[in-house]
Amino acid sequence: MPKVGMEPVRRKALVDATLRAVGDHGSLTVTMSEIARHAGVSPALAHHYFGSKEQLVIETIRSLLRTLREDAVAALNEAATPREKLSALIRVNFQAHQFAPETVAAWLAFYTEAQRSEAVRRLLVVYARRLNSNLLSNLKRLCPAQEASAIADGAAAMIDGLYLRQGLRSAPVSIESSIALTESYVDAQLRACGVEVG
Repeated sequence: MPKVGMEPVRRKALVDATLRAVGDHGSLTVTMSEIARHAGVSPALAHHYFGSKEQLVIETIRSLLRTLREDAVAALNEAATPREKLSALIRVNFQAHQFAPETVAAWLAFYTEAQRSEAVRRLLVVYARRLNSNLLSNLKRLCPAQEASAIADGAAAMIDGLYLRQGLRSAPVSIESSIALTESYVDAQLRACGVEVG
């Protein structure tokens, strides 16, 4: 008989185990049995809660996106000016838990899976649109819409590109350097628009 109230705990354990297992493998070749073993549950229980590995992977991506969104909302609420909000968004995307090796490896595996899975692709499109929207809404308060759009696209590309560099492991970029590079790009682009930056 299942223990009452254990489902949320086990589901979270399976999501966390998926992130670790996919990160360790660097791909989605990991099996449900391996994920279940990482989570300390039976493969049957993993299938009971999620039905398939694809559903578990999708829930893992949703969990990462929820955490990123919650962190972004909290950081944006603490920032006062549009420029401070841009810095907050940049910092959130390079936080230690977002930039952890297993998290970066998992994101790269998810991007690869998006070539085959429409459900995974949709979630990654949501992430890209949310990042762009958050950047753009603050940039539009600093410069004209066309320039704001170009800067948002460039900053988002830098964030994603630095993630890719981190995934290479032979040429990783530190969190501080990633933040500094992205901040420098945004400052240079704002200056080109005639915005005074501190």
